[in-house]
Amino acid sequence: MKKIMILGAGIYQVPLILKAKEMGLYTLVVSYPGPYPGFALADECLYLDTRDEAGILKAACEKEIQGICTTGTDVAIRTLGRTAELLHLPGLSLAAAEHVTDKLTMREVFRKASVTGSIPFCRVTSLAEARAFFQEQASSIMLKATDSSGSRGIVRADSLEEVKEAYEAACSVTHLPYILAEKYVAGEEIGVDGFVLDGEVKLLLPHKKFVVTAGHTTLPGGHAFPYEADTVLLTAITEAITEAIRATGLDNCAFNADVMISDGVPYILEIGGRCGATCIPELISMYCGFDYYRKMLEAALSEKPDFSYEHTTPCMAKLLFSPVDGIITAMDEERLHNLRNEGISFSLDYGVGDSVEKVKNGTDRIGQVILAASREAELDTLITSIQDAIEINGTSLSRLWEKETSERNLS
Repeated sequence: MKKIMILGAGIYQVPLILKAKEMGLYTLVVSYPGPYPGFALADECLYLDTRDEAGILKAACEKEIQGICTTGTDVAIRTLGRTAELLHLPGLSLAAAEHVTDKLTMREVFRKASVTGSIPFCRVTSLAEARAFFQEQASSIMLKATDSSGSRGIVRADSLEEVKEAYEAACSVTHLPYILAEKYVAGEEIGVDGFVLDGEVKLLLPHKKFVVTAGHTTLPGGHAFPYEADTVLLTAITEAITEAIRATGLDNCAFNADVMISDGVPYILEIGGRCGATCIPELISMYCGFDYYRKMLEAALSEKPDFSYEHTTPCMAKLLFSPVDGIITAMDEERLHNLRNEGISFSLDYGVGDSVEKVKNGTDRIGQVILAASREAELDTLITSIQDAIEINGTSLSRLWEKETSERNLS
């Protein structure tokens, strides 16, 4: 039986673990101790911090693994790159992992390689430097913790007064003595996911991104496939992403990029060496007609997966969030059961009595909804039905969001 090491035991790694077990693989799931759902599914649990490169390399050697994989998180990418490289397993190199897990390093690599759509940026170690960059750009800027994921520590500042709050928010997340300041580029933000294998981009899928605004932070709330655009723009996106992949050295891995389309030009905000979260693997599977989790695992085991597809199915998904901190006080199980019987694909991460947090970043999700459709209104109607069936602090989730939207519009 082949052994696969999966880095992470959180909600985004659960489908990967389940698919590995379905494929008859022996799963070694790695994460530091905690109430993570992946542990209960694993054949063997290894309680290590996924950033512990030396500890995980040692465990991988001792367990004689045949592959190593993760999805939906940047935290474990350096560890994956180091382990794959030193054990001669498929996966991105350590150098590539370093390029894509530090946003400042990524920007520097992009600039050196003259990647299309590079954005003015600056390394910032003090509030004074952040303010100086804002004044230099004479426009809104983004301040980012360079070593985070899930939109944590990424804040926009639209005025000199807001720079201080944004700077402190980014600094509160990072483990490094600096943050990244970038010029804010206005436009339509999209995602691009795919796979690079043996030096060739085998899959490249631009997709629409739904966003949720939480304070001064805009974070992914869902995605829709495909992204509708003319041939000229789609070609420009493909060329820019291919340049970014070559510049960072990504190979034998999934990739996930955030791209801002501004006046017909694709600006690459960042690129990662793993599949995106927020239902992206499920949507790719539905859109292309193959199991993307299986493809990722096959690649990790040197099985050279085929990413070709003939037909596509438009699809979309959104996460469920709460606009308040609280307790789930009730669920209309009959309504939820009826929706499932109608073939609606959704899952809830919590049950009655569980605490939920007000949405601040992508990890605050309380569930997800996936639909084979091309109209966002269809998905939103379905989400409202699910929100009607969930009460937080005695009030339906749909009513809480109505109140939140109303208060935001008044302000």
